[in-house]
Amino acid sequence: MAEEGWRSAFSFMGAVMPWPPQPDALMLVSLALIAGALLGEAVFRGAGLPRVVGYSLAGLGISALGLGIPYGAPGGTLRLVIDLALALLLFELGARVRLLWLRTNPFLLVTSLVESLLSFVAVYLVARWLGTSPVAATALAVLSVPASPAVISRVASELRAAGQVTERIAVLAALNTLYGVMAARVLLGWLHLDHGENPVRAVLEPLYVFAVSGLLAGGLAYAVARVARKLDLRNENSTLLLLGLVAFALTLTQMFGGSTLLVPLMAGLWLRNTTDRPWVWPRHFGTAGGVLVLMLFVIVGSTWSLDGLMAGGLLALAAMLARLLAKGLAVFALGWASGQSPRQGLSLGLALTPLSATALVMLSDMQAAHAGFAAQIAPAVLSAIAVMELVGALAVQGALRLAGEVSPRRE
Repeated sequence: MAEEGWRSAFSFMGAVMPWPPQPDALMLVSLALIAGALLGEAVFRGAGLPRVVGYSLAGLGISALGLGIPYGAPGGTLRLVIDLALALLLFELGARVRLLWLRTNPFLLVTSLVESLLSFVAVYLVARWLGTSPVAATALAVLSVPASPAVISRVASELRAAGQVTERIAVLAALNTLYGVMAARVLLGWLHLDHGENPVRAVLEPLYVFAVSGLLAGGLAYAVARVARKLDLRNENSTLLLLGLVAFALTLTQMFGGSTLLVPLMAGLWLRNTTDRPWVWPRHFGTAGGVLVLMLFVIVGSTWSLDGLMAGGLLALAAMLARLLAKGLAVFALGWASGQSPRQGLSLGLALTPLSATALVMLSDMQAAHAGFAAQIAPAVLSAIAVMELVGALAVQGALRLAGEVSPRRE
């Protein structure tokens, strides 16, 4: 009788609850948040490293367990998290860049153009040398142009860095992100032509994206400026309102086919350069933004796979070394004309190392337009992103310390 009772109980439990229980998406997200937060705090307190290193390590571990997003660029909810978190970081970065500096110090603009062009050429030549097709080598070179604003902003903010190198990093990262995104859109137009699509579309589509992105960026900047006249942007409610404005702008960007990278960056630039007011708000738009930023680095860190490393690891390593040397050589060699010391030039070149979410979003846009072509470069790009997100954070920290611009309070 007792045995029949147990069997009946187990049968009842099996009817009301599937066995074995399957974790849902919320559980996986929760575990990712816990792992990222714990590892971030551990490396910060135990080793004095930026928390983003711990976030990236959590992503690497998730992918090692087979739960990452190998070969395919993220879509759905993951892409939404990446877009929103990256938008906050790009908006903050843009709002720090004073373009008037380029008028008083024009050689800084020259340095930006040269380092971007030289890194493009270096990566292209290395990719061709390793047997990559001309179009694939061009795409890999375009994706390598931007230095990750996400990593640079996060590390500089956490270290409370301030000084000439910190400001120059922000300017160069903002500019080479603009170059990279625009070049990627032109490349997509070229791919349309290469696939026999309408030549008019190939020419007009990039122009349309730039125009729409500029209009939406202006609208976002105007809305934030209007809010700032009435509310204190540093309180919690205003922060949530700003977060909502950025999210709404991203929604409109997706609806009208703009660039989710250009809109927040251009909005921040517009806001900073149409007024003399210094814009101050909580880092990453408060707690909600902090959660999104943590998830951003965990997701990006989980994009690698062992198969991807085997297929594209050599190309990724060679391309990233060429990129590092190109950017470092350009800013070091040209720095004297813009008033920087050799030590500052070395620091600045090192700080341009990171490659992260910006390249991932650009790859995702290529995949949406030409999935077959994107698959050719995905192993190398995703391998490079996963490694350079981690190495780049350490490089930025080392660069800022070398420049002597880390706040004593942090130390």
